Amino acid sequence: MIDVPISKIWIDQEVHNRIRTVLDSGMIAQGPQVAELEGMFRDVAGAEHAIAVNNGTTALVLALEVLDLQPGDEVLTTPFTFAATLNAIIESGATARFVDISDDFLMNVDAIGAAVTDRTKAVLPVHLYGQMVDMDGLANSLNGREDVVVLEDAAQSVGSRFNGKPAGSYGLGCFSLYATKNVGSGEGGVVTTNDSTRAERMRILRNQGMKARYEYVVPGHNYRLTDLQAAVAIPQLKRIDEITRKRSENARRLTEGLSSLEGLILPTSRPGDTHVWNQFTVRITEDAPLTRDQLITHLESRGVGCGIYYPRVVFDYDCYRNHPLVISESMPKAEAAAREVLSIPVHPLLTDEQVQKVVDSVRSAWT
Repeated sequence: MIDVPISKIWIDQEVHNRIRTVLDSGMIAQGPQVAELEGMFRDVAGAEHAIAVNNGTTALVLALEVLDLQPGDEVLTTPFTFAATLNAIIESGATARFVDISDDFLMNVDAIGAAVTDRTKAVLPVHLYGQMVDMDGLANSLNGREDVVVLEDAAQSVGSRFNGKPAGSYGLGCFSLYATKNVGSGEGGVVTTNDSTRAERMRILRNQGMKARYEYVVPGHNYRLTDLQAAVAIPQLKRIDEITRKRSENARRLTEGLSSLEGLILPTSRPGDTHVWNQFTVRITEDAPLTRDQLITHLESRGVGCGIYYPRVVFDYDCYRNHPLVISESMPKAEAAAREVLSIPVHPLLTDEQVQKVVDSVRSAWT
């Protein structure tokens, strides 16, 4: 039985109160709670506009749609990510190309310049596990290509910062409110931008293409978020600084407790940046006295949850391997990470005793 889960959603009394308010109001679809959530995301992301949608994948799809990508256009992204990143690119009709990762699991910004071609229309960095990509290095690699849009996949990184600048403030930012995220409502997503024209297009597109009721101006979608979901997310977003502090403290204790184990590489955070620790992801190398699978079995036998994010590079599946919109190449760093990574509990609802149990359980596997 797992008594220390890999993730746990933060539900307090305000969530219950807000849900009751929504139910009593009779307005359970998109309404005032969604508007309030959007306002809060504008503040957290430092953006002028926030458009709430029904999940993180549609946030990516919507953001790519307003770039007006054409067949043959290319989007550069990382091979070490969840399939939603790639699925959204494919749905846009663009071609996905990849840049390998660095040791921090993030897109190697120094390699972007060599990957950019005349067909590159967007770069889609993924702020993985709660840490942002080096956005200054990314900009330098683009070497003044103003025609290349930066679209951040910040699904795991609400509240994170690079050099003091928040995730979601670099052009277009896409967040997820899935249950395992730092702010979770079961399902949900948000797109942030400073571009008023794109923001208005996204609001219309998410609402069946209507500018006003029954005033259809483009073929659209039903990507609306409900007030019920927003009611779950708002109290968590209010406490995002507290949630981040708790995750950071748990990450610090895990780092202290697990240092010096042979073959176990611990995650790091860049000085001066805000890592929000959506996951605490270690690497089990060939120098360890046991395999990753053996460690998983060991932890689960002691009631400690864990997870592999991600077991393969994103295009290493039959449905993508020969897809005409996917250019797959050797990605040695990402492939090595996929063989070695394992995430262990770091969520803010861990008790001190549970954090210590995680540490003791991992260490006991080395004895």
